[in-house]
Amino acid sequence: MAHDRIHARPPHDPENWREGVVRAVTERDGHAVFVVEPLHRDGGERTDAGRGSSATELVVTFAVRDLVVRRLDEGDPVGQRVWFRRRGEAV
Repeated sequence: MAHDRIHARPPHDPENWREGVVRAVTERDGHAVFVVEPLHRDGGERTDAGRGSSATELVVTFAVRDLVVRRLDEGDPVGQRVWFRRRGEAV
């Protein structure tokens, strides 16, 4: 299975990544799932009220989840900023 990608710190090539805020971290089918709300390119949060959620689910291994959580400034990843790419997605 190909997995999505997520970073807790700004990547060296930010033009190839999207920025977002973690809304939840869950588990499904033996994988970790980050629910991330993408940010606008200007750094502001999207507000899609009335049009459904624009949240993105990122499926990663437990090892990647643990690494991201360890590298975040605070213990709880919810509400923290991350950088991500969905598998096969062009930014």
